[in-house]
Amino acid sequence: MKKPATDRVAKLPVGEFLEAVRRMPLVSFDLLVRDEAGRLLLGCRKNEPARRFWFVPGGIIRKGETLEEAFARITRDELGSSIKLAEARLQGVYEHFYEENAAGVDNLPTHYIVLAYELSWRDSFASLPVDQHEAYDWFFEQEIMDHPRVHPYTKAYCK
Repeated sequence: MKKPATDRVAKLPVGEFLEAVRRMPLVSFDLLVRDEAGRLLLGCRKNEPARRFWFVPGGIIRKGETLEEAFARITRDELGSSIKLAEARLQGVYEHFYEENAAGVDNLPTHYIVLAYELSWRDSFASLPVDQHEAYDWFFEQEIMDHPRVHPYTKAYCK
């Protein structure tokens, strides 16, 4: 019988995580969160990669997690409440290449395989966590394309 995700899935210690970054792509979800007006939710990132850029929320999938478990955890961590994967719609698979990594270690680029899922949001900013983003805002797609501080990988979701 399969153990619950909380019993078998944990964050890697920093050294092991950096070894994984060094050796393989990371698989992640990006959350294309839309409000009733069709705007996308972006956060101004505090951490690398993409620090100081407006970016969609998201996170990496951990070894041992099912896609459903990972999506629920990532939406809880990034949006403040767990959302079921079945409530979102796959928008595409993308690759992101960064010269930086989440730990800020020099000369260690990061490669992500990104599963971009779109979902609806009706809650307020008050429920949004602040460990990854220093601010949040809603953007229409044309605003995203025109804004110099929106990351190019986020702009790719609007093409």
